[in-house]
Amino acid sequence: MSVDGRTARRNRNRDAALDAAIELFGEGRTPPTPVEVAERSGVSLRSVYRYFADHDALAVAAVARYVERIDALFELDVAADAPLDERITRLVDARLRLYDAVAPVVRVVLQRSADLPVFASRLAARRAMLARQSAELFAPELARLGSGMGDVVDALTQFEAVEHLRVQRGLSRRRTRAALVEGLQRLLGP
Repeated sequence: MSVDGRTARRNRNRDAALDAAIELFGEGRTPPTPVEVAERSGVSLRSVYRYFADHDALAVAAVARYVERIDALFELDVAADAPLDERITRLVDARLRLYDAVAPVVRVVLQRSADLPVFASRLAARRAMLARQSAELFAPELARLGSGMGDVVDALTQFEAVEHLRVQRGLSRRRTRAALVEGLQRLLGP
């Protein structure tokens, strides 16, 4: 079924508005206003409001579009039977790539999750997925260490840990990587 010109234009404009919102997230606008989105995208303010019921609907749609784009970064490409050091470095590298890609958007989601249940729900689902990844990846070591250590490994590999090291502590990406790798090696190693 072909799309008529009006529908195609509407889809392009809606996508332009979402892309503008994503760009503004990256510049620290948390979240950007419809006026800022209209100005950045070249879409009229009236059209922005026609495409999105309100400011929250715009933010939710922009985050969903962004997550679709970077969804592959949530995948972990390392075998559970690889040597421990390789599993650790591959996990840390994957988490840092993910952090680099999602930091501005996750900051918006964290800021707004208290008043937007859809953000809280999606955030909880992604956190649980990342926790499962690390638990499965380090299952033999965690079984040896006993209860509670899986939670510590999870805490070290979630967004907030990287954010703390990069932003609050001011570490470079290289130093953050080294700190996470060393911390996991000390925790999980023999």
